[in-house]
Amino acid sequence: MTRRTRLPRPGRPRVRSLRAQLTLANVVLLALGIVAATAVSVLGMRYYLLDQIDTELVRTRDSLGGSELTLRQIDSLSALSFFRDRVEPEWNQDENDPDSVFAAVDREGEPVPVFGFAPSRAQRDLADAVGDPDALIGDPEPRDVTVRGSTYRVTATRLADGTGVLIAGSTEPLHEGVAKAVRFDLAIGTLLLLVLACLTMFGVRRRMRPLEDMVETSSAIAEGDLTRRVPSSCDPTLEVEQLRLALNSMLQQVESAYRTRERSAAQLRRFVADASHELRTPLAAIRGYLQLYERGMLRDPTERKRAWDRMMTESDRMGRLVDELLVLARLDQRPELRLRNVDVCRLVRDAAQDLRVQQPDRPVRVDADGAVLVHADEAGLRQVLGNLVGNVRTHTPADVPVRLGVARSDGAVRLWVADEGPGLAPDDAARVFDRFFRAGGGAGSGLGMAIVQGVVRAHGGEVTVDTARGEGLAVRVTLPATTTPQAVPTPRAEETAPTG
Repeated sequence: MTRRTRLPRPGRPRVRSLRAQLTLANVVLLALGIVAATAVSVLGMRYYLLDQIDTELVRTRDSLGGSELTLRQIDSLSALSFFRDRVEPEWNQDENDPDSVFAAVDREGEPVPVFGFAPSRAQRDLADAVGDPDALIGDPEPRDVTVRGSTYRVTATRLADGTGVLIAGSTEPLHEGVAKAVRFDLAIGTLLLLVLACLTMFGVRRRMRPLEDMVETSSAIAEGDLTRRVPSSCDPTLEVEQLRLALNSMLQQVESAYRTRERSAAQLRRFVADASHELRTPLAAIRGYLQLYERGMLRDPTERKRAWDRMMTESDRMGRLVDELLVLARLDQRPELRLRNVDVCRLVRDAAQDLRVQQPDRPVRVDADGAVLVHADEAGLRQVLGNLVGNVRTHTPADVPVRLGVARSDGAVRLWVADEGPGLAPDDAARVFDRFFRAGGGAGSGLGMAIVQGVVRAHGGEVTVDTARGEGLAVRVTLPATTTPQAVPTPRAEETAPTG
């Protein structure tokens, strides 16, 4: 399916991808962590290296200052390797940036010869950079000085004859090492950021796949495919799986509501067409007889009497049809039932007695001894039994046996009306609850069993049919002992019930 991307409208903020936002957030957080870790490590390394340089300078200064030697005595001890190894002065070297500088200065801060060598350029520059040696001698900690653009840590002490000694160590190697460490950390950090960005994009894309499936499913449903559902991912997360289940449940409800609406609309159209057809037949008959009377074609009293009887019959037929339609309309509007304790056995015995009176030759068996009470609407139950018995009377021969009965089991009341007539074919049995359906085009309006189903559902019960061709028809009604009024849905073609 082609994905359609909606461009942002002018004047609105640009819509950003959640995938890009999550990736950017992770990269920024890692970058901040790398910067913080690099800063801490660099500061720690610099402090450690400076402490080493300062420790060496202070040890040399204390050794030299505590020896109580004069400059002349130092000259005479110049052959001692111990002293040379400790101080290592750059006596006659003029390179630009020596690693360490040892200079002797007088009380005015001017460099003086040591070991018979004139002060080197580095010693003079160090003396010029320090200026007043007394301030440096009084400071227990080394200081930073800049000699010809290079940084040094310098400390000072005074010999026994008052000569000042400046001891300096270069910090340029330290700064170079710190710079290399920073560059190395930044290179590794950049590589880590790139790797994290790729992994985050891949991981977020994988985790966002269920959301993309939801978008595709929603688009497909918007285009009319109501059967689409969001598939389950291979490695779902809890929140996404909960969202998927909730969305699928919502889509199921939407599809069910849509199908119900379409089915109801189709039933309504069929109902209007059937009702129009049923009413048109008696109206056409009445109109025809009236036209004959108007034209003077009914001169014989016998013909007028026959026409009058036919018009009255068709009027009664229309009246019954309208009454049944009104009953169904009231059931569709969820009527308020007049509930009270009703003896169902008495109603069954009364219906059986009415059938015996109407068809004396029909064998009728009644299993309704005693009393079985149910909280229900008596008029509605009488109509149910009347329609069921009327179906038997209309659609079976007068000598076919009929059984009526009532029983209580599992907290429910069950009543049944069964005959041994021709029964129904499976296709007809599947449509017996359809309004205006008549099996084999028989007599009746085709609304009787639709009314039965509506009344029983209004009581919170159900109707079932057991039939086959040549094996009779049994209609069973199950009612709860305590009735809770239910919403009465429109009868559907898929539901089974007896013919009307």
